[in-house]
Amino acid sequence: MRYRLLYHPAVATDDLPRIPRNVQDRSRRAIERRLTQTPELCGEPLRGTLRGYWKLRVGDYRVIYKIGRETVLILAIKHRSTVYESLRKRT
Repeated sequence: MRYRLLYHPAVATDDLPRIPRNVQDRSRRAIERRLTQTPELCGEPLRGTLRGYWKLRVGDYRVIYKIGRETVLILAIKHRSTVYESLRKRT
């Protein structure tokens, strides 16, 4: 099954402009290759208050996503030191 990718509006306006270009490219490739095919095998589930969300590690950056029936919603792409606190504001 191939999943369709959806992005939270803040990913384009807030997250990507603050990420170095090489990390943007690596993140894009990882999302397109991994999350469209088997998102539950490529990432790790989050725990606690963020249960139901998943993370994909791309170097020091994290791609946070939620798996639906036929879609994967990308909620955030940020540095690991700030991604979880900003994610709580978007959910």
